[in-house]
Amino acid sequence: MLQALKHRGPDSTGFALYGLPEPNEYVLRFKVAEQEDLASGFKIHDEIKQRRAEVDERIVSMGAKIVEQDDATPYAYRYEIAFDGDLKKLADYIEDVEGAEILSIGNALELIKDLGDASTVSGDYELGDMKGTHGIGHTRMATESDVDIRSAHPYWAYPYNDIAVVHNGQITNYWLMRREMERLGHRFMSNCDSELLAVYTANNLEKGVSLEDSLRNSVEEIDGVFTYLVATKDALGMAKDTMAAKPMVLYESDDLVALASEEVSIRAVVPHEIDTWDPYDEEVRVWRT
Repeated sequence: MLQALKHRGPDSTGFALYGLPEPNEYVLRFKVAEQEDLASGFKIHDEIKQRRAEVDERIVSMGAKIVEQDDATPYAYRYEIAFDGDLKKLADYIEDVEGAEILSIGNALELIKDLGDASTVSGDYELGDMKGTHGIGHTRMATESDVDIRSAHPYWAYPYNDIAVVHNGQITNYWLMRREMERLGHRFMSNCDSELLAVYTANNLEKGVSLEDSLRNSVEEIDGVFTYLVATKDALGMAKDTMAAKPMVLYESDDLVALASEEVSIRAVVPHEIDTWDPYDEEVRVWRT
C-alpha cells in the first residue's frame, strides 16, 4: 500500500506494526545514529559501537533483561526485553546516551522508520516476515522539517508503549496545545505537528477517556485541516476535521479494513471489484482487533 503512494512522499517511510502482546515483555526499537552519519568514516562506526554498548549496560542496570537482539541496520536495533519497571525512567536513561533515540518501546507495537521508499525500508528491516494484527504507515515529503528519522511518521507517544499516529494536514494551534501537553509533563521528540496527535491521544487514554471519545474531542479541540489514524494494541481509529479537506479512502469487509489517502493504495492489496468510500466531515470511526 505504501509503495503505491510513493509519489506522495519519497523522503522517508514508516511503519507501526502490532503483534500479540505478552505481559512485561517489550520490543525496543532504537537507533544510535542517522543513515547519513555512516558516510563520515571509521570514527563514527567506533562511536556507534560505543553508544550501543552503553545502551546495553543501561538497560541491564535498570533491571531489564535483554532476551534477544537484532541488528536491523548498522545504526538501528531491535531488542526484545523483559521488564516490569517504569518505562519512562528506562527510556530517559537510554536516551541520555549521546546519539541514542528510542523509536518505540512496545508491548504490542514495533515502530520502524527510515529514509527511502517503502520497498527500501521494508527490505532493509526485513519486514516481509513479520506477522501481526494491524498496522499503520506513512510516506513523507519533507516540507517544514528535516529529512531524518526523527521527523518521519508514524509518531509514537513517548513513553506510552502502544500508541502510534499518522496524519495528513496542518494543525494551526499546535504550539498552544503542545505547551499545554508539556505543562502536563509530556515530552515531545520533534517539532512536527503530527506528533501532537499521538501525545494528545496518549494523554486522553491515560486519563481514562475512550479512544472514540478522544477522536471526537480532537475534532472540537484541535484547529486546522487534518485527517489522521490512531493505532493502539487492540484498536484502529480515524478522525476528520470539520472541513474534511484532507482525503481518506476506506474499504471495509468482514475480515479486512483498509484506509489510505488514495484508492490506488487499497487497490494494491484488494485488486478485485470493490466499493470504497470517503468518510464525511467530522467523521470518527473505531475498529477493534
